[in-house]
Amino acid sequence: MPRTSLPAWRSLAGRSRQSEGGRSRRRPVDCCPVDDWRSYDGVAEIYERVHAPRMIEPARDLLAMCEPPSGGRVLDVGCGTGAAVALAQELVGPSGLAVGVDLSLGMLRVGARARPGARLAAASAIDLPFADGTFDVVSASFVLSHVTKYETALFDMLRVLRPGGRLAVSSWADGDRDELQTTWLELVEGVVGQELLDDVHAQAVPWSDRFADRSALEETLVGAGLRHVRTERRQYRWVYALEEYVEGLETWSTGRFVRSMLGDRSLEGFRRQVRAVFAERFANPVNDFRDVWLAVATKP
Repeated sequence: MPRTSLPAWRSLAGRSRQSEGGRSRRRPVDCCPVDDWRSYDGVAEIYERVHAPRMIEPARDLLAMCEPPSGGRVLDVGCGTGAAVALAQELVGPSGLAVGVDLSLGMLRVGARARPGARLAAASAIDLPFADGTFDVVSASFVLSHVTKYETALFDMLRVLRPGGRLAVSSWADGDRDELQTTWLELVEGVVGQELLDDVHAQAVPWSDRFADRSALEETLVGAGLRHVRTERRQYRWVYALEEYVEGLETWSTGRFVRSMLGDRSLEGFRRQVRAVFAERFANPVNDFRDVWLAVATKP
């Protein structure tokens, strides 16, 4: 069947891991909401309002590096509210197909409201519900550092990528914490303590240090069997109203943990403290400079 005549995007799924006798060995993905701090469900609307308009910038640069073909197929893993999916659909055109998957039903629901035409589905990065060799490009923005079994996630991303297709990933680059981050973490530590704060970080982003390092990122991609690995370091400047920046901190893993730990009354008190400290230390608007690794590699 010609690539441009797919009847529906759901036809891309299935037949991906066949056991003897032709029956699929794939287990259904558990897409029930996770009712704890690790889930983005409760902060999805904040993410869409505060961060999605800014996170689209590195996503745009990442897609530009991998040059998805007109009429091609793109999968965005860990798509959040789907901003990069909508952008990828524009790039591949009406005869192409862009699909996004994420584990957070809250993020997907907000994305479906914000982008009614985006094709979004609930799925795990380590168990993608698509057939082998389906996509020309698979992207994953700021995803690998969150996945405990990142090797498994890479294996499945490469499984659904066609030979000659490109994998595109991004991660926060190494560097010292700036004053904005330091101030926030000091405030959180005052509530939860350093030991618990370290545990939250280890659970939420177990591989942040690894993928902040260029050599380790390239080594990981080469070790997964990819070729022609290309990495670039980009710096982004995001301007926030002070109130907006402080609100956006609640989408961070530390912010989600504090939200889950404090009752409504205590949480509101903490929010007032954070707003007061940031207003005292920083100008309004806030300029947030972040360095990012963009990496693209080819499946042999």
